[in-house]
Amino acid sequence: MLKFDLPFQKNTPLRVLCLGAHSDDIEIGCGGTILRLLSAYDDLEFHWVVFGSSGQRDDEAVASANKFLEGASKKKIIVNNFRNSFFPYIGEDIKNYFEEIKKEVSPDIIFTHYRHDLHQDHRLISDLTWNTYRGPLILEYEIIKYDGDLGKPNFFVHLDEAICEKKIGFLMDSFNTQRAKDWFTPDAFKSILRIRGIESKAPSYYAEGFYCRKMVL
Repeated sequence: MLKFDLPFQKNTPLRVLCLGAHSDDIEIGCGGTILRLLSAYDDLEFHWVVFGSSGQRDDEAVASANKFLEGASKKKIIVNNFRNSFFPYIGEDIKNYFEEIKKEVSPDIIFTHYRHDLHQDHRLISDLTWNTYRGPLILEYEIIKYDGDLGKPNFFVHLDEAICEKKIGFLMDSFNTQRAKDWFTPDAFKSILRIRGIESKAPSYYAEGFYCRKMVL
């Protein structure tokens, strides 16, 4: 298995764009990787965008993002109120918003949804990410759910158990509106981390999996 490091110096600015359809998607999909990046780089700038949220979930989204981004040298957290589950039907409005993001931020790395995610909102955000950006490294994260649409990631970020526990702790503490759902449990989140760790032979047993369509060595 080929291993490589990101081509950035530890003390040079690294700009990261995180895109999530809903208020907990970024944290579930790549929260551990974000925590690892923050532990490895001194100068990280985050632009964190949630597209669909409302009511109490707005406050949860902001509080959670602030927990995960503690220690970032610069951060901007945006929570939008595009109508959940209707993204394909309001795609023009969301596409226009992507054009506004493009004017504001020129990222080195983008975290977005998996192209073949069966949730329609997730798929649209993935498609528009690729429509909008050509240069950055784009990593598509995965979300466990009822649909059974997990694929075969080709890019893995190894995580130690402490980071995994921190990620899961932040999730459970931040999103009280989700805790009654049968999939929103610590063991569910940890199980996918362990499976991806097995698949990538992680020395500390855990990993987050991503789908990387294009990479230049």
